[in-house]
Amino acid sequence: MARGGCSWPHRLCKGKMVAVGVLAGLSVLSLLAYGYLSWDSLRLGPAETEATRTGLGEGLGAGAPSSQPHIIFILADDQGFRDVGYHGSEIRTPTLDKLAAEGVKLENYYVQPMCTPSRSQFITGKYQIHTGLQHSIIRPTQPNCLPLDNVTLPQKLKEVGYSTHMVGKWHLGFYRRECMPTQRGFDTFFGSLLGSGDYYTHFKCDSPGICGYDLYENDNAAWDHDNGIYSTQMYTQKVQQILASHNPRKPIFLYIAYQAVHSPLQAPGRYFEHYRSINNINRRRYAAMLACLDEAINNVTLALKKYGYYENSIIIYSSDNGGQPMAGGSNWPLRGSKGTYWEGGIRAVGFVHSPLLKNKGSVCKELVHITDWFPTLITLAEGQINEDIQLDGYDIWETISEGRRSPRVDILHNIDPIYTKAKNGSWAAGYGIWNTAIQSAIRVNHWKLLTGNPGYSDWVPPQAFSNAGPNRWHNERVSWSAGKTVWLFNITADPYERVDLSARYPDVVKQLLRRLSQFNKTAVPVRYPPKDPRSNPKLNGGVWGPWFKEDEKKKKSDKSKGANKQKKNKNKKKANRKKGQSLHCRSRLAGG
Repeated sequence: MARGGCSWPHRLCKGKMVAVGVLAGLSVLSLLAYGYLSWDSLRLGPAETEATRTGLGEGLGAGAPSSQPHIIFILADDQGFRDVGYHGSEIRTPTLDKLAAEGVKLENYYVQPMCTPSRSQFITGKYQIHTGLQHSIIRPTQPNCLPLDNVTLPQKLKEVGYSTHMVGKWHLGFYRRECMPTQRGFDTFFGSLLGSGDYYTHFKCDSPGICGYDLYENDNAAWDHDNGIYSTQMYTQKVQQILASHNPRKPIFLYIAYQAVHSPLQAPGRYFEHYRSINNINRRRYAAMLACLDEAINNVTLALKKYGYYENSIIIYSSDNGGQPMAGGSNWPLRGSKGTYWEGGIRAVGFVHSPLLKNKGSVCKELVHITDWFPTLITLAEGQINEDIQLDGYDIWETISEGRRSPRVDILHNIDPIYTKAKNGSWAAGYGIWNTAIQSAIRVNHWKLLTGNPGYSDWVPPQAFSNAGPNRWHNERVSWSAGKTVWLFNITADPYERVDLSARYPDVVKQLLRRLSQFNKTAVPVRYPPKDPRSNPKLNGGVWGPWFKEDEKKKKSDKSKGANKQKKNKNKKKANRKKGQSLHCRSRLAGG
């Protein structure tokens, strides 16, 4: 029985159809075993009945179907809040619109303002301050990764029998082999390790002369796949292959982290067809990229249905952060953009689509955060969460599926102690509770507090994209009084952050500052090391990949230990010789 009393439905065929299905399945399985047939060759024609389709699905594999749902988590990259059809975008997203309309739209859903933070919080269920990744992102040349002592979502799912696969962008560090996706719980990995790169060549330059190839299959560079295929389409093909070769009776976790719609702005020509009227070249390219992504998700959904996963699946869709207006993204009517703690940077497009939902076709306005997926999905998978894992996420399945109140009442958006300090911030401005020079943001119930330098704060309306190039004259700006380092908003009443209430409600400000202070006491030190010259792909066969050699360090250590041991042995022999000489002398003296 699942959380919330929901039992997983499975269709059962009766009578002879079951026998036919089982025999057909066993035949298919034997052919697969000897390599004469691939799952992809099982194409169901339109004339086949649903009973035949179900019979084939039920016949694959031995034993009863799993009560554990298939989990498909799709993470888009840099998709703006407005950039989905059902939020009023001019960009067509028929697949996303349909899946969201038939599922549950998350309209009070939060992520982090950048790539690494959102991904780390999704995979651990912990705030950045509890993993040491509270500053910026993991850079390609940094000897840094998601700390190895953090248990990950795929590791927990593997414990309860899931097959775990990741396709797409990792961006959680790779300087050691132990940091790679296959070492963090994924059975297979196909994708990129860095935060961005060319969609066709999969090549990335971090700085002049520091360039390399970034496409991996498991732990090795995927040179065989360097065929100039657009990454959105290539990743989708890989997902289809995984679904075709897996037994749908066994639970699967698929983490699909698309590169789109992150810069560089590239898309196949045919996707520009409906957007030639958009004069702004960045917006036009972005629109084409999003159209391709929407089609890709349609193809993933069709594959789930074709191979017998869909009826027992949970599809979760999320963006990793807000859009970047200078790169074509739109967060209108929210304020700010990617990289900021304004709503435009952290409030995301998100929905859940599943036949297992109780309240399909609904809108969830309860507070949900990306850390909540960790406990929610482990519970749905019938897994256990150890008491010693200090999570920041909550199980919100009943909130989403049944429309119940969210157990979450607050979100620590972040505390970044090494971000550029606000010049006029002070302990005095924070009532002696908090130094307002520090960049931080927190949400408690309806209230949101920001301190320090919260980042680019314009509202960027749709007409800002009407010209051939970026035009900030259309943007709405607010000139804050000099020295301002604290903002307070009632987000429920004012989701666009237009009315600062910090001067009107000083007691609320103090309460939220105290909550920030409490969170800060639990923070671990920031992990943000300087770049390591050994990371240069030129030193690694032209490929971005692990460069920290544990074996070499161990050999040096062993060599050093060996030298010390030899030295000790020599000293010991000398000491013994001296001791022997001394004893010999004594015996001679005693005998003389």
